Amino acid sequence: MLIGYARVSTLDQNLYLQRDALERAGCGKIFEEKLSGRAGTKRPALESALAFLRPEDQLVVWKVDRLGRSLREMIETAHDLQARNTKVRSLTENIDTETANGRLMFNFLGTIAEYFLDLNRERTMEGLKAALARGRKGGRRRKLSEADMKKARAMLTDVEIPVADIAKHLGVSRTTFYAYFPAARRKKKAA
Repeated sequence: MLIGYARVSTLDQNLYLQRDALERAGCGKIFEEKLSGRAGTKRPALESALAFLRPEDQLVVWKVDRLGRSLREMIETAHDLQARNTKVRSLTENIDTETANGRLMFNFLGTIAEYFLDLNRERTMEGLKAALARGRKGGRRRKLSEADMKKARAMLTDVEIPVADIAKHLGVSRTTFYAYFPAARRKKKAA
C-alpha cells in the first residue's frame, strides 16, 4: 500500500499541491501536517505515518526534504524503513529507495538539501550581524511608537477611559497594551 506524507512549514501555507500529487500517485492514506521541519522537532503526523506502515508498504512524499531538515534525520528515517522492509518514494525527484540508484539519489539530494539549509542559515546570521553593526536589532518591530506611548500615558491619567478603549484607539490588543504598560493592569485590579 502507498502511504502519503505531506508537510508545510507554516500555517499560512497550504497542502493542496502535495496532497494532489500524492493522490495522483495512488496513496491509499495520506498523513498531513503544518509544522516546521526544523531538525529535531517533533512531527506527529510523520510519526503516525511511520507507525501505520506495514512491511511491503511504501512511504510516498512530494520531495525528500519533507522527511526532515537534516541529512541525518532523512537517512535515519530511510534506514529505519528499510529495516522494516518498507520503502521511500519521492515524487518530485523520482526516487525509489527500492533500487540502488534510488538510494544513492536519496542520499545525494538529502546532502544537497542540508547544504542549502546551512547556506541560508549562514546568510541569515551574516545579515543579522550586518544589521547589528548598523545599530539595528533583530526581532519584531515595536507596535507602539514613542508618540503612541506618550498618548497612552496621557490617556491613562484619566480614570474614566477604559484600557480597552485606549488599546483600540492605538490599534493594539489589550494584551499588547499591557505588555507596554504592566502597571495599568495593576491599577485596573486595584479599582
